[in-house]
Amino acid sequence: MFKLVYCVARKADVAAAEFYRYWHDEHAPRMKARRGVLRARRYVQSHTVQPELNRLLQDSRGMQPPYDGITEVWWDSVDDLEAALATAEGRQAMQDLLDDERHFVDLAASRLFCTEEKPIF
Repeated sequence: MFKLVYCVARKADVAAAEFYRYWHDEHAPRMKARRGVLRARRYVQSHTVQPELNRLLQDSRGMQPPYDGITEVWWDSVDDLEAALATAEGRQAMQDLLDDERHFVDLAASRLFCTEEKPIF
């Protein structure tokens, strides 16, 4: 499977509780409504938790603070995503999601990349 990974940083003027509420209760339904047009197979949000444990693990490795969460979107193949983006409806769906993200995501501080999973166990 082909997967998009989106490391999400919230906007500085959005409180954490509101960020997670909006992301889950407002943005996720928008994505779900567009899954057919986008040919997406699966969508998962991972919300960052356990700040004290995160800090301990980061400090032991000299790392930066974590992202506020991760979005993962799966397609059966890269061809499916490319086919979705080749349509006006698919491009509009992606634009609609991006327009919504601008309300709560710090796009410049976030990261997005495509992956192929390599299961180990």
